[in-house]
Amino acid sequence: MEKAVKNKVAKAVVPAIDVMFQALSEFGTKVVPPKKILKMLPELFDHPDQNVRASSKGLTLELCRWIGKDPVKSILFEKMRDTMKKELEAELANVSGLAKPTRKIRSEQEKELEEESVPETSGANTSEEAATDAPVEIDEYDLVDPVDILTPLEKSGFWDGVKATKWSERRDAVAELTKLGSAKKIAPGDFHEICRTLKKLITDVNLAVSVEATQAIGNLARGLRAQFSGNARMLLPVLLEKLKEKKPTMTEALSQTLQAMHKSGCFTLIDVIEDVRAAVKNKVPLVRSLTLTWVAFCIETSNKATVLKLHKEYVPICMECLNDGTPEVRDASFSVLTAIAKMVGMKPLERSLEKLDDVRKKKLSDMIGSSSDSVLSSGTAPITTSGAATSARGVADSMSMKRSAASMLSGKKPVQAAAATKKSGPSKSTAAKKTDGGSQSKASAALEIEDVEPAEMSFEEIEERLKSVVKAETISQLKSSVWKERLEAIGVLKQEVENLTELDKSAELLIRLLCAVPGWSEKNVQVQQQVIEVNTYIASTVNKFPKRCVVLCLLGVSERVADIKTRTSAMKCLTAFCEAVGPGFVFERLYKIMKEHKNPKVLSEGILWMVSAVEDFGISNLKLKDMIDFCKDTGLQSSAAVTRNATIKLIGMLHKFVGPDIKGFLSDVKPALLSALDTEYEKNPFEGAAAAAPKRTVRVLDTASSVSAGLFDGLPREDISAKITPTLLKNLGSPDWKVRLESIDAVTKIVEEANKRIQPTGTADLFSALRGRLYDSNKNLVMATLSTIGGLAYAMGPSVEKSSKGILADVLKCLGDNKKHMRECTLTALDSWIAAAQLDKMVPYIIVSLGDQKTGSEGRKDLFDWLSKHVSKMSDPSEALPLLKPSASSLMDKSSEVRKAAESFMNEILRICGQEVVGRNLKDLPSPTLAIVSERLKLSTVHEGFSESVKMVTTSMSLPSKAGLKNNKHGLNDRGSNVGKLVSQRGLPARASVTMVSTQDPAQSQALFNIKDSNKEERERRVLVRKFKFEEPRREQIDELKIDLFKHFREDVSLRLWNSDFKRQIDGIELLQKALPSSWKEVIELLDILLRWFVLRFCESNTTCLLKVLDFLPELFDILKDQSYMLTEAEAAIFLPCLIEKSGHNIEKVREKMGELIKQMINIYSLPKLIPYILEGLRSKNNRTRIECVDIVGYFIDHHGTEVG
Repeated sequence: MEKAVKNKVAKAVVPAIDVMFQALSEFGTKVVPPKKILKMLPELFDHPDQNVRASSKGLTLELCRWIGKDPVKSILFEKMRDTMKKELEAELANVSGLAKPTRKIRSEQEKELEEESVPETSGANTSEEAATDAPVEIDEYDLVDPVDILTPLEKSGFWDGVKATKWSERRDAVAELTKLGSAKKIAPGDFHEICRTLKKLITDVNLAVSVEATQAIGNLARGLRAQFSGNARMLLPVLLEKLKEKKPTMTEALSQTLQAMHKSGCFTLIDVIEDVRAAVKNKVPLVRSLTLTWVAFCIETSNKATVLKLHKEYVPICMECLNDGTPEVRDASFSVLTAIAKMVGMKPLERSLEKLDDVRKKKLSDMIGSSSDSVLSSGTAPITTSGAATSARGVADSMSMKRSAASMLSGKKPVQAAAATKKSGPSKSTAAKKTDGGSQSKASAALEIEDVEPAEMSFEEIEERLKSVVKAETISQLKSSVWKERLEAIGVLKQEVENLTELDKSAELLIRLLCAVPGWSEKNVQVQQQVIEVNTYIASTVNKFPKRCVVLCLLGVSERVADIKTRTSAMKCLTAFCEAVGPGFVFERLYKIMKEHKNPKVLSEGILWMVSAVEDFGISNLKLKDMIDFCKDTGLQSSAAVTRNATIKLIGMLHKFVGPDIKGFLSDVKPALLSALDTEYEKNPFEGAAAAAPKRTVRVLDTASSVSAGLFDGLPREDISAKITPTLLKNLGSPDWKVRLESIDAVTKIVEEANKRIQPTGTADLFSALRGRLYDSNKNLVMATLSTIGGLAYAMGPSVEKSSKGILADVLKCLGDNKKHMRECTLTALDSWIAAAQLDKMVPYIIVSLGDQKTGSEGRKDLFDWLSKHVSKMSDPSEALPLLKPSASSLMDKSSEVRKAAESFMNEILRICGQEVVGRNLKDLPSPTLAIVSERLKLSTVHEGFSESVKMVTTSMSLPSKAGLKNNKHGLNDRGSNVGKLVSQRGLPARASVTMVSTQDPAQSQALFNIKDSNKEERERRVLVRKFKFEEPRREQIDELKIDLFKHFREDVSLRLWNSDFKRQIDGIELLQKALPSSWKEVIELLDILLRWFVLRFCESNTTCLLKVLDFLPELFDILKDQSYMLTEAEAAIFLPCLIEKSGHNIEKVREKMGELIKQMINIYSLPKLIPYILEGLRSKNNRTRIECVDIVGYFIDHHGTEVG
């Protein structure tokens, strides 16, 4: 049969498959070894003949009846094309019931006759017959070939990696072993040294390394089975000892590995009795309880004979553990005793039960009673099964006619197959076509899918069918060995094709002709180009271009793309194919071609074409998950830099359509590639709806692609409903706070594993369970829940609004907490929610929260501040108008903070919607409230240019009028005079006026600084900085800095300072530098903002900008010294920790400038206060920082010895 299925003639292959199918269906896997069939099938799946492919599918379905669907899927599906997978998945739904052999070989028949001649004994024969009739269970392990993992492991640098000092290198080395060890069957070898190394790594100080090593052991146990026995015995004590680790990831990895060791037959519980005894006497209760839980699992998965041997050893251990002081250990011990009783009955426990008190006896008997009920219910299954099997056999015997493998397809019943066998083999397909009614409509869908693969057609047949379309002389010239004749002939053919009125009828035949003569192996470039142009013309002209034609041409065209001489015309041809059949189909076929092609240019140039195709057609017809997987597994893994760069461009183009969410799918890419991808993202910023409109359209919609694309908003979302188990939901309400926290963390982990892209399916119950945790007595759990809810909302997208069941109202109630950290967590959750569902959907919940007295003044103030930041981003700002009345009421709140925040928010709405609209919506307010609101709104228009969210400069603004200056002798308003008083209180001589510095641009008429409403003390209180120790600025701190910068600096300066281009930042510093001598008073008032901005520049890697800052700071400090100004504690806490930490810069010039700056600090900050900051630098992880700090301390001792002491 093996030789027959390799025959070149398809008519010989189909009967060979039918013979194997018949033998398998009648004799079963005991006689016909499935392993050999599984090896033959992959080649048959890609056979050019449609009947062969259909028969191979039928044979696969028959295999599923005998050995199960899962083994067949895992062994064969990875070797199939996607189309074949879909077809088989649909057919597998029709496979049901148990397969039983209907015939026996002669030796078995003789044995049966002998048994019949012996008189029956009481019941013995019945059980034997049942045993022989029982289906033979096939282990997938026996079906696959062993894989050698030792050789590739040596090449991967495993031994160097596990000895590395960096934990990440150790983890990656073990991860490679885990990956290789995931093979279903591992070839035997010397794994002793590897296991000794893993034994050390289990106890590694880094948790990630330890988890990875544990998982690797589990994989080796599954792949080696009995061959791993000795090593498993060596590793078991360490694994049991490691159960003391409380981290869920570690506990889960250990449990799975220990279970795998036992299930794989590495040892039995009898073999490891001493290790278990030692573990249940461990000082850590967690080790004792989890060891017993594992023992219970092992007993449940063992057979009765094994349990009969071991119960004498384990029952005393469990009885002793029933007296343990930890409830978990006692419960686990009860579980072991229950498992033993379930397997072998109550007899082994009778004596032990006498020693127990009544309470424990009752508990144990209850547990055993409930488990025995389940045993009884499950025990009825074999009886039913055997009955069904007997009846199935009877049906099979009555229909022992020959069937073909193809008869398994399209859900045909055996009766139909039997009827079809009255005709000869080849006529079966025609009989199927003649069936009418519903079966015909069902089969048509399958035929459409199969239509993608082109059937064989001889050249003589093509020539015969094209007689009326193409001249015989043209075809004969296309065969010529003289290239000029071929060129002339292809030119003539092109004219003939262009003159055809009904091109659709002949399109496929013409494509087949060109594939045959001159064919894709044509060497002459001119002829090649003409062939491609004819293909392009046909694809772009016909009404419906068959996908079979694309399959015929795609390999040849992709190879022409790799050739620079034919690249342009080949790329046009591919684009024409996309317009004809959809880019989804073309891309899917190209992935396989490009992966397997030996020419690297086919891959690199093909990917570059994909970049332009995505730009032209958009992503609506593409399966993004497949494309991302292709980019990760093939493009970015390529050894050729050209291919990697092309792949980066393709991912960058995807970013333009789907946005930053694509980064979640690429988090495991190498850091160097991630950096290159970030650069590419900047070149292709997310355009959203603007990018979605395609430049080119598909003439015939690819329904499969469009449907799949329509399910998702861009990137695929994962269905997590299977992971939201009843246990998880139950644990969210557990009385143990640790269990509740672990469950909340488990939800977060599920979301992260789905790349933060999930479907709403099955999440309604999860939101209900999380709602209860928002009222948890443990505040840390509430904050964790808020973070998880925010993550769920962001991952779910717009559909969260319907699935969340109004949980947003409960989230907003957390703003009433008096702890600031709790309110910050709530606002962070709201940020995630608004990113998913937009603010206009949240407005009804916010109105209720603003009117709720339990929200509290601090909560309302925070909510108004949050609204001010987000209201301008609403899709329709007018939808924020319902918030006006709650805001107006808050203008009369007893808290000044709430009044101020509400006023700021109303200014935002006024700016966005206009005074007329706002007035119309507030006219029915009570008179006192309306009067206050009107007054505030009039005041707000004066300062509209300096609102936090407003653009900083409007051309309508002008300098104060002369009349205004006359009213105030020094040209200052009340707030300006307050600033003067404030500055004088800080040790500076007060001046009569505040200098208004204009920029060098004469068109600018506004002051460089705006110190109105500055309130420096309030800012310093708001910016919480850890004293002495440096911490990187947090996101919220950066956002606050941006607001303050745009509020108090002129627009052109702010835009320069907050620009991502370092050149623009330098321009901003130069503007400040020029204004410094004449505007020292404003600079002092806004010094904390400047220092926070300098800290940001210190934390970035741009050296040019950093050097400019270091040139500016000495001038600034000299000005402060001249004015006898001393830094406040808050200003020092903002700036000094960063300056000290960064003084160990890797560039010598920067280090020198920072050292001089620290020495200059004593002019504006007392040395005794400065020294603690420098001493903190001695604890830095950066060696150069510590050296610099020691040098500076030495300098200060030399020059200011007494003060340092």
